[in-house]
Amino acid sequence: MNKIAMGHSNKGFTDKGLRRMRDVLASHVDSGKIPGLVALVSRNGETHVEAIGTMRHDGGAPMRRDTIFRMASTSKMIGAAAVMVLLDECKLHLDDPVDKWLPELANRQVLKRPDGPLDETVPARRPITVRDLLTSTFGLGVDMTLMGSPIQNAIFENGLFDTPGQEMPEPDEWMRRLGTLPLCYQPGERWQYHMSNEVLGVLVARVTGQTFETFLRERIFDPLGMKDTGFYVPEGKIDRLPPAYVPDPQTGEFIVWDEACGGRYSKPPAFQAGGGGLLSTVDDYDAFLRMLLNQGMHGNERILSRPAVELMSTNRLTPEQQAFRDDLAKNNVHLSHGQGQHGGWGFGMAVRTYRGDYASIGQFGWDGGSGTSAYADPAKQLTGILLTQVGMSTPDSAHLIHDFWTMVYQAIED
Repeated sequence: MNKIAMGHSNKGFTDKGLRRMRDVLASHVDSGKIPGLVALVSRNGETHVEAIGTMRHDGGAPMRRDTIFRMASTSKMIGAAAVMVLLDECKLHLDDPVDKWLPELANRQVLKRPDGPLDETVPARRPITVRDLLTSTFGLGVDMTLMGSPIQNAIFENGLFDTPGQEMPEPDEWMRRLGTLPLCYQPGERWQYHMSNEVLGVLVARVTGQTFETFLRERIFDPLGMKDTGFYVPEGKIDRLPPAYVPDPQTGEFIVWDEACGGRYSKPPAFQAGGGGLLSTVDDYDAFLRMLLNQGMHGNERILSRPAVELMSTNRLTPEQQAFRDDLAKNNVHLSHGQGQHGGWGFGMAVRTYRGDYASIGQFGWDGGSGTSAYADPAKQLTGILLTQVGMSTPDSAHLIHDFWTMVYQAIED
């Protein structure tokens, strides 16, 4: 156990609630389905951390507060923040067509039917804009309702999605391959997951003339003190990275998806993936979420403008886009293990627009398929981060995440 609480006159959590949270988290580890976890909750100046279990499923080194995890799709919010820096500086504008920087996306063709042949298309009604990319509505994405369709097969066959045994190519080649495919929907028509966040990383690099990671380090990581965040783990820190497991859906057996030493995150990647490629710690992500809760401020330094944070962290979907996302989430809740039931979508993260569980309306953040979860709640001035090394091939890590958030909210001292 690694438990740290810094007292404050206006207490953030009850002692009883925190004990109950630890007991529930420990029960998931004791079940044998989650080898280890690190959790952080912060409110009203009080920060509480739990590190439970071990790095490997068969024992070994214990989890620690500074254990580094594969953040998966919780990376998306940081990539969106990088674009907001450029919006603050007028180097980008929300309704700019992206053709100038991403000519591969100019003059798009759109499928007549989302599940139809790739050569049955019509011209796009308008160019793709920066706003379309930030809201995940540019017309292409990973869509569980279209799995097995020609367009979804083409996304995977072209290496546009990071899958085991197939790493994504360097950014220019990745964009070239993306440019050979039609869009699934007209720009701005539908919310679709993931692909836009990968494009945003390339956009940042081309606008700034820097690598995506260099820009993130200069404008977000270093100012926030996020010293353990990046797209790979240097040799001197690799012992702090656990293996990533993808349990067998039938047997529950722990299958190693990625080892630490010699694994895919032990060296710089060809593609710095804004959609899911970051590695980090609970404290680094807490610094980022706290900056958003503080309307863009970190100490005395402004990272983002207040309007930029407000745009990121409030629902940006039109009623039509919202309706589609709601249907997608509700109709596939059995496949997502209950994840994704938020309502809205801001820039790079979900926004709760209705009260569906313990979380407040206005809570923002996201989850990752590697067993990660990171959210902030403006109404409660709360941040919470839960990190594990178990992917969502089984419901176990999703169940842990649900229980974590139930415990966080029941522990609040009102």
